[in-house]
Amino acid sequence: MAENTFMLVCNAGMSTSLLVSKMQKVAKEKGVDAEIFAVSTNEADNKIKNQTINAILLGPQVRFMKKQMEDKVADKNIPVGVINMQDYGMVNGENVLNTALELSGK
Repeated sequence: MAENTFMLVCNAGMSTSLLVSKMQKVAKEKGVDAEIFAVSTNEADNKIKNQTINAILLGPQVRFMKKQMEDKVADKNIPVGVINMQDYGMVNGENVLNTALELSGK
Protein backbone atom coordinates (compact mmCIF):
# COMPACT_ATOMS: atom_id res chain seq x y z
CA MET A 1 0.00 0.00 0.00
CA ALA A 2 1.32 3.43 -0.94
CA GLU A 3 2.03 6.08 1.67
CA ASN A 4 -0.16 8.53 -0.27
CA THR A 5 -3.33 7.72 -2.18
CA PHE A 6 -4.87 10.45 -4.30
CA MET A 7 -8.14 10.12 -6.19
CA LEU A 8 -8.93 12.43 -9.07
CA VAL A 9 -12.59 12.71 -10.04
CA CYS A 10 -13.98 13.90 -13.37
CA ASN A 11 -17.11 13.29 -15.43
CA ALA A 12 -15.95 10.09 -17.09
CA GLY A 13 -12.56 9.41 -15.48
CA MET A 14 -10.96 9.65 -18.92
CA SER A 15 -9.86 13.27 -19.18
CA THR A 16 -7.74 12.97 -16.04
CA SER A 17 -5.87 9.83 -17.13
CA LEU A 18 -3.05 11.79 -18.79
CA LEU A 19 -2.80 14.00 -15.72
CA VAL A 20 -2.54 10.91 -13.51
CA SER A 21 0.34 9.64 -15.66
CA LYS A 22 2.17 12.95 -15.35
CA MET A 23 1.59 13.04 -11.58
CA GLN A 24 2.91 9.48 -11.21
CA LYS A 25 6.03 10.37 -13.19
CA VAL A 26 6.73 13.42 -11.00
CA ALA A 27 6.05 11.42 -7.82
CA LYS A 28 8.57 8.79 -8.91
CA GLU A 29 11.16 11.47 -9.76
CA LYS A 30 10.68 13.11 -6.33
CA GLY A 31 10.67 9.83 -4.45
CA VAL A 32 7.08 10.27 -3.31
CA ASP A 33 5.36 6.95 -2.60
CA ALA A 34 1.94 7.58 -4.14
CA GLU A 35 -0.94 5.73 -5.69
CA ILE A 36 -2.78 8.11 -7.98
CA PHE A 37 -5.88 7.16 -9.91
CA ALA A 38 -8.81 8.74 -11.72
CA VAL A 39 -12.45 7.77 -11.51
CA SER A 40 -15.72 9.01 -12.89
CA THR A 41 -18.18 10.74 -10.61
CA ASN A 42 -20.23 7.51 -10.67
CA GLU A 43 -17.30 5.38 -9.45
CA ALA A 44 -16.19 7.75 -6.70
CA ASP A 45 -18.59 6.52 -4.00
CA ASN A 46 -17.45 2.92 -4.36
CA LYS A 47 -13.76 3.89 -4.13
CA ILE A 48 -14.42 6.05 -1.07
CA LYS A 49 -16.13 3.12 0.67
CA ASN A 50 -13.51 0.52 -0.23
CA GLN A 51 -10.18 2.30 -0.29
CA THR A 52 -8.06 4.44 2.02
CA ILE A 53 -7.68 7.83 0.33
CA ASN A 54 -5.50 10.72 1.55
CA ALA A 55 -6.99 13.42 -0.70
CA ILE A 56 -9.61 13.85 -3.40
CA LEU A 57 -9.09 16.27 -6.26
CA LEU A 58 -12.00 17.24 -8.48
CA GLY A 59 -11.51 18.16 -12.11
CA PRO A 60 -12.51 21.76 -12.89
CA GLN A 61 -15.54 20.52 -14.83
CA VAL A 62 -17.03 18.95 -11.66
CA ARG A 63 -15.99 21.63 -9.16
CA PHE A 64 -19.68 22.22 -8.46
CA MET A 65 -19.62 18.86 -6.60
CA LYS A 66 -17.08 19.99 -3.99
CA LYS A 67 -19.56 20.52 -1.13
CA GLN A 68 -21.39 17.29 -1.95
CA MET A 69 -18.09 15.37 -1.96
CA GLU A 70 -16.96 17.01 1.29
CA ASP A 71 -20.22 15.91 2.91
CA LYS A 72 -19.69 12.32 1.70
CA VAL A 73 -16.23 12.07 3.22
CA ALA A 74 -16.68 14.21 6.33
CA ASP A 75 -16.68 11.15 8.61
CA LYS A 76 -13.48 9.86 6.96
CA ASN A 77 -11.64 13.18 7.30
CA ILE A 78 -10.55 13.17 3.64
CA PRO A 79 -9.70 16.63 2.28
CA VAL A 80 -11.32 17.61 -1.02
CA GLY A 81 -9.88 20.15 -3.45
CA VAL A 82 -10.44 21.36 -6.99
CA ILE A 83 -7.65 21.11 -9.54
CA ASN A 84 -6.54 24.51 -10.78
CA MET A 85 -8.01 25.00 -14.25
CA GLN A 86 -4.72 26.14 -15.77
CA ASP A 87 -2.80 23.20 -14.27
CA TYR A 88 -5.52 20.86 -15.52
CA GLY A 89 -5.48 22.33 -19.03
CA MET A 90 -1.68 22.29 -19.22
CA VAL A 91 -1.58 18.79 -17.67
CA ASN A 92 0.88 20.08 -15.07
CA GLY A 93 1.45 16.93 -13.04
CA GLU A 94 3.94 18.58 -10.71
CA ASN A 95 1.61 21.38 -9.60
CA VAL A 96 -1.34 19.02 -9.16
CA LEU A 97 0.80 16.55 -7.18
CA ASN A 98 1.96 19.42 -4.96
CA THR A 99 -1.67 20.43 -4.44
CA ALA A 100 -2.57 16.85 -3.45
CA LEU A 101 0.36 16.65 -1.04
CA GLU A 102 -0.59 19.99 0.54
CA LEU A 103 -4.22 18.94 0.88
CA SER A 104 -3.25 15.72 2.61
CA GLY A 105 -0.82 17.49 4.93
CA LYS A 106 2.24 15.66 3.56
